[in-house]
Amino acid sequence: MRYTISFLSASAALSLTPAWAEVPRVVTDIPPVHALVAQVMGDLGQPELLLDRGANAHSFQLRPSQAAGLADAGLIVWIGPEMTPWLDRAVDGLSPDTAQLRLLAADGTFTRMFGDTGGHDHGDHGHDDHGHEEHADAGHDDHKHDHAEEGHSHDGIDPHAWLDPANGQLWLGLIAAELSRIDPANAATYDANATAAAAEIAALDASLAERLAPVQGKPFVVFHDAYGYFADHYGLTIAGSVALGDAASPGAAHLAELQEKMGGALCIFPEAQHDPKLVQAMADGAGTRIGGALDPEGAAVDPGPQAYAAVLTGLADTILSCLVES
Repeated sequence: MRYTISFLSASAALSLTPAWAEVPRVVTDIPPVHALVAQVMGDLGQPELLLDRGANAHSFQLRPSQAAGLADAGLIVWIGPEMTPWLDRAVDGLSPDTAQLRLLAADGTFTRMFGDTGGHDHGDHGHDDHGHEEHADAGHDDHKHDHAEEGHSHDGIDPHAWLDPANGQLWLGLIAAELSRIDPANAATYDANATAAAAEIAALDASLAERLAPVQGKPFVVFHDAYGYFADHYGLTIAGSVALGDAASPGAAHLAELQEKMGGALCIFPEAQHDPKLVQAMADGAGTRIGGALDPEGAAVDPGPQAYAAVLTGLADTILSCLVES
């Protein structure tokens, strides 16, 4: 299924002046989403980011003031409970009239299942013409949310969908459409900002695809199963992950199986916010090169409109810096 959104032309964007209306207060969950919303809002306003810098996106706890402030939000934009269960609990207590956009469940979003190694067929669509087809068995209602005990479950649908830049482009249009519905006086500005931002992501996507092409087929190991969208989109080969979940300690059987796979892996990458000791031990045992720390959620990135591009570029830079030397 393809999902298209009509934007104003870029030339029209230059002639637009903001309409001074009541701009909604927008609240977001994680830095990549905050960045997309900030790009759409532009000079009209600044969205709020709930996640503290450096905090774990899966196990964060809202401060009482943050939870109370959600009731006054004009719009809440977030990935969904699969990624930030702490926000799901807070949203459940709000009025049903509170507007929210759950990006992972939005029409047209490409989703994948954890452990899916099928990848995308980029032969049928380029990086600027992405077929957004959900897996037939990726029903959101079937995903279990035992987050209180497990942290972040790695069964069912993979919520790290922002790491596919085609989803980022799609979401800009969805955000613009929802803001325009709430604030029609500024609809033209939201639409134009989304058009410009989508063009920037398309250009970045093309650049990253060209840069990453030489390392396609070179296997590497990551700390946890969060990079499937990025790897699928750019044709990269992930040989395995040290931990299956963010809060779960890997079992001996899993580590033994991974150790066997690491014989062919060129690099192993630690991850921001996680102790690198286990990665170091795995690398020592297999003689595998250790890369820099990957940061899929932008924990170390300055929040703002450029954070989305910074996350994708940071992943590419870190992966390349190890694989090209291996």
